[in-house]
Amino acid sequence: MSATVAPDHILKELADLWVSLGKEGQSEGGAGVLRACSMTLVVLAEESDDVMALGETIAALMPEHPARAIVVRLRGAGERALTERVYSQCWMPFGQRRQICCEQIELTASDASLADLPSVVLPLAVPDLPLILWCRTPRLLGMPEFHQIAAMARKVVVDSAKVPDPELALGRMAELSRLGVLLGDLSWTKLTRWREMLSQVFENQQYLGQLARISSVRVSFGEDHEVAARFMAVWIANALADVGVRAETAVKPEDAAGGGSPSRPAIARSRVPVTLRVSLAGGGLSVELVREADRLVITVNGFSHCTNLPQPSDYLLMREELGIVRHDAVFERTLASAARLAYPTD
Repeated sequence: MSATVAPDHILKELADLWVSLGKEGQSEGGAGVLRACSMTLVVLAEESDDVMALGETIAALMPEHPARAIVVRLRGAGERALTERVYSQCWMPFGQRRQICCEQIELTASDASLADLPSVVLPLAVPDLPLILWCRTPRLLGMPEFHQIAAMARKVVVDSAKVPDPELALGRMAELSRLGVLLGDLSWTKLTRWREMLSQVFENQQYLGQLARISSVRVSFGEDHEVAARFMAVWIANALADVGVRAETAVKPEDAAGGGSPSRPAIARSRVPVTLRVSLAGGGLSVELVREADRLVITVNGFSHCTNLPQPSDYLLMREELGIVRHDAVFERTLASAARLAYPTD
């Protein structure tokens, strides 16, 4: 493999690219090109992944999180192979004449060459800056080579919603966490606004005084949201336990036929398919959070209000994750608790 792709050769191509970009910027009457980089972003994606959509996501991330992006496109089974190309992502801030550019390297690899990726990627990482690994392909989580690939990163970002078996997803992530891998999960990132809004409910002193009366927590989920539902339920249970409240907790699929909820009758519920519904009840207190289109509807004792909740695009989720290059103690505790519930004998 090293005979096909040599890191030294790629670094020389990058140097030549910057020389070319600099000359073009000056010849066009501009103020040259500014080279920006705050990290190395390694993206593992299937070769069938939408090239244009992925490129647009990476380009959108660059102004806020400029990086040397290394995109590894996986072609699956086949002979040992690895190829490369080098190019740039550039933009011009409003009102300025100088372009800002980031480097992008694209590697195409077969499964047979996965074990060799660290020896190619690590020399290409920008020295003294964090390396973030975004794994977009769930099948890698179960492959032995993935542990070695993950070990080269400061942080590994996955999306457990893409793993067909939710319990398997939780088990594999918990194993990586126990091995010391700093993890981010986009299923957890999607819950940031939910957790903020639920916390805000209990900033009201009247509701805070009723917190100890909560006796049940119900989280229901739509398609591909089971892991997120388990995370939300466990996070609530842990938060309640921290203040001495023990509540019966249940996670189940959303009833597609409807049927209302304790706080909102069926006739008042949206016909938009529900991705997640969170309900807390007990002692005369009823709290429900549910997504309706691009809104999060919060209902407390029959009174509702809405807040904006954009659809969770890869750009929005990764923008948040790239800003957290440290241990997230709340997520790690939630993951460990959810994995224990999935595998109670471990």
